[in-house]
This record gives sequence, structure tokens and C-alpha cells, in this order.
Amino acid sequence: MTDNETLERVREFFKGDRYAMETGAVIDEIDDHYAKCSLVITDRHRNAMGGVMGGVYFTLADFAFAVASNWQEPGVVGLNMDISYIGVPKSGKLIAEAKMVKLSKHIATYQVEIRDDAGNITTVVQCVGFNTKNK
Repeated sequence: MTDNETLERVREFFKGDRYAMETGAVIDEIDDHYAKCSLVITDRHRNAMGGVMGGVYFTLADFAFAVASNWQEPGVVGLNMDISYIGVPKSGKLIAEAKMVKLSKHIATYQVEIRDDAGNITTVVQCVGFNTKNK
């Protein structure tokens, strides 16, 4: 895990990701090609059936991927994300952990798992990004 000064600098940088910020996403932890982000579920995150809207999971996963793949050296942009909704939260907070699977000169592959704060898995996302630094 990184020091608090670095974490605060990363949080300040990613305040520019306004949609994620306005949705309620926060950066909890960062490490080498890793990020943990969370979001407290409120009524605005719910769909007409009372469940969490799929876009909330996607936004949180996309944000965690962006932080994990860019906080050390910006330049990775998303190419493809494959999302599987496999459970429902049983508590009021979602936690996304993004971990690097493979990094090559041009392609960055990450997996994001989203769980509720009781540890129940809700979503798995495979993220593939392009490294714009190595054109």
C-alpha cells in the first residue's frame, strides 16, 4: 500500500473524473497496478425495481480500472469491458478491487471484482485497455 500523501495526490487528480465523483465513488486504496474504490448505495442508485442500477456497478468498475491502470503513469484508455452481474448486494456499500492481470507494451488487462461490504460478490468485470504512451 502507498503512503497517505500519495493517496491524497491520486484522489485530487481523479477528482477530474466528475461522473464517478458525482455518482459517489471514492478511492480507498492504491498499490502497484491496483485500486480499491467504493460507493455508498443511496436511493439515487436504484432502478424502478428497487435494485442497484447496472450502470452504478459499471461506473464503479470503470473508475477502479482507471485508477489502477493510470495512477502511477497516466495513459491507459479503455478498449473493452465485459461485465457479469452475478449477485445482489446485501448491505449498503459496494467495494471494487481492480487488479492487473497482464500488462504489455500496448495492452493492459485488469479484473475488477465488486463486493458489498459484507463480502458478497456482485459483479466481475474484465477490462482491456490500450496504453497510449507506447504508440
